[in-house]
Amino acid sequence: MSDPLRIALLASARFPVREPFAGGLEAHTWTLARALTDRGHRVELFAAPGCDPALGLRELPVHRPVLTEAARADVSMPGADWMAEHHAYLRLMLDLARDGEHHYDVVHNNSLHHLPVAMAPALRLPLVTTLHTPPTPWLESAVQAVDPCPVTFTAVSAHTAAAWRATVPAARVVRNGVDTRLWSPGTGGPYLVWTGRLVPEKGPHLAAEAACKAGLPLLMAGPVGDRRYVTDYVEPLLGDGIDYVGHLGRGELAALVGGAAAALVTPCWDEPYGLVVAEALACGTPVCGFDRGALGEILTPECGRLAPPDDTAVLAELIHETVRLDRRAARERAERFCSLTAMADGYTALYEELAA
Repeated sequence: MSDPLRIALLASARFPVREPFAGGLEAHTWTLARALTDRGHRVELFAAPGCDPALGLRELPVHRPVLTEAARADVSMPGADWMAEHHAYLRLMLDLARDGEHHYDVVHNNSLHHLPVAMAPALRLPLVTTLHTPPTPWLESAVQAVDPCPVTFTAVSAHTAAAWRATVPAARVVRNGVDTRLWSPGTGGPYLVWTGRLVPEKGPHLAAEAACKAGLPLLMAGPVGDRRYVTDYVEPLLGDGIDYVGHLGRGELAALVGGAAAALVTPCWDEPYGLVVAEALACGTPVCGFDRGALGEILTPECGRLAPPDDTAVLAELIHETVRLDRRAARERAERFCSLTAMADGYTALYEELAA
């Protein structure tokens, strides 16, 4: 199909798609939206108000419920954030069911919410849903609501596709890509780097412990997602070469990562993909991490090392091997395996197939 496509891109109704990003999902959505518009497609974005105006996209309205005092007094009522998200996606899907086929060729559900999948049978146009996480009960239930489920599923890694196989047996793998123009090769330097949300499942405290054991300084950057965890586990490790430099925009973050000798990636769960791995490789920065989830898919012996999960002693030993790896090999791996071009090619081919 040579004509531009009309794409409704569904993101989080809670977080705007703008820098500094709330997390990897918002960063991925921004990158995908930009890549598609650069190819001439018309993208309309459904996300929390306040998205980056530089994207040049039309924002689909997020409708929130107006509840009476009597309804709010109901002790069985879910939390306000849950209700707001539920109402936003319910209203959106009803709008798309009513007249979506007149405005779009395809809907791409890039959110984690179950309602777009549950209400897909009401649409008269194709719906793509990307699986970004391990299986969740709400989403598994939505997939099984109609047999067969009319949704076309993609997964961000072969690991994630395998995790969903019992419910979604045929998810196509389209890996998250990074803009290799922005995440450009750096010269490396004397420090290690850790980036991501500061939450228990990302394990920044383990990165700090490994860096201390390796005797190398570590700079950490990212949003504080769990204040109590940071206070109890991360802040006591700061000092003596372990520093937190804040929540940075992509330009500052790329410079920080490119200036590092190696990136530490220390998930305490099975990481569905690991966008920070792709970003580091694009900067020519080799990666030393725990062998969890999809990290083993992305890294090769030429650009990274993997330690057993949670083993900071082995991780510290492998750091010294990692910093000696060829930075050109890391960059080449990113260009071949997890570039923005590869991701945009994968999604565009799928959209055209479904729209045809």
